[in-house]
Amino acid sequence: MANTPQAKKRIRRNNKRAEINGARKSRIRGFVKKVETACTDGDKKAAQEALLAAQPEIARGVARGVMHKNTAARKMSRLSKRVAAL
Repeated sequence: MANTPQAKKRIRRNNKRAEINGARKSRIRGFVKKVETACTDGDKKAAQEALLAAQPEIARGVARGVMHKNTAARKMSRLSKRVAAL
């Protein structure tokens, strides 16, 4: 258990940040899922629209420090390749 006031504050702050970051990751996963479901349905127009919506969300995740930039680049590359293959 934390003894100093600063350590207690860090625990509070870390819990708050974990909740925010978890919500942000979940939001990104939702956008990615929309692209993937559109791809599996074979709907190219919907997949392109979903990809255009997902790319800034993924980039925002990198800017906020939720996701590593190489991970984001890999995800965007793979998604765009799947959409182009339709």
